Amino acid sequence: MRISGGRARGIPLAVPKGDAVRPATDGLRQAAFSSLGAYVAGARFLDLFAGSGAYGLEALSRGAAGGVFVEKNAKAAACLRQNLAAVCKSLGRDTADLEVRQADALTAPLEAGGVPDLVFIDPPYALIRTVAPGLFARLAVALAPKPDALVVFEMPGEIDLAPDGWVPVKRLGQGVRQPTVVFFTRRPPAPAA
Repeated sequence: MRISGGRARGIPLAVPKGDAVRPATDGLRQAAFSSLGAYVAGARFLDLFAGSGAYGLEALSRGAAGGVFVEKNAKAAACLRQNLAAVCKSLGRDTADLEVRQADALTAPLEAGGVPDLVFIDPPYALIRTVAPGLFARLAVALAPKPDALVVFEMPGEIDLAPDGWVPVKRLGQGVRQPTVVFFTRRPPAPAA
C-alpha cells in the first residue's frame, strides 16, 4: 500500500499485522482524490477510524494544510505515526498542524484542531449501520461553521446510507460486493414559507 498521488506519491504505508485495520485500496483512494481535485489544497481534514492514516496522508500529499487522525487501536496508531513521519519527511515539512489522537472515533471531539473542511470516515464495515447515524448527527454540529464541508465515507457497495440532514453527492466504486466511497454534504435548509 502506497500514497497514490501528490508530492509524496509512492511512499509506502505500514499497516499493523493481523486484522486490526482494513486499509483503503490504492485504487479507491485514487478515485476519491481525483474526484476531490482542487478541493484538497489548503484544506483541513479529520480522518476518523484512521487505521494506517491512508486517507489523511493522501490528502496531505495532495496539498492539505493539516488535520487530525483519530485511531483507537494502539498498533494501528503506532503505524500511523510512522507513516506520518515518512510522508512529512518526503514533503520536507514538520508535523505542525498534524495530530494523531489515539481515541475512539465515536466519542473523540470532532472539531478539536479546528473545524475540518474534509472528514474521512472508514469504520469497520460491520459497525457502519450502528455508528453512522450518531456520527452524522455529531458532524452536523461540529461542521456547522463550514457549510461546504464534505464527508467522504467508505463502505461496502451494498450499503446505502441516508443520514438525516445529509445528501449523498457522489458515489465511487463498482459493484455491490466491492468497497465504495460516498461523498456527503449537509442538506440545505428548506426555504422559509
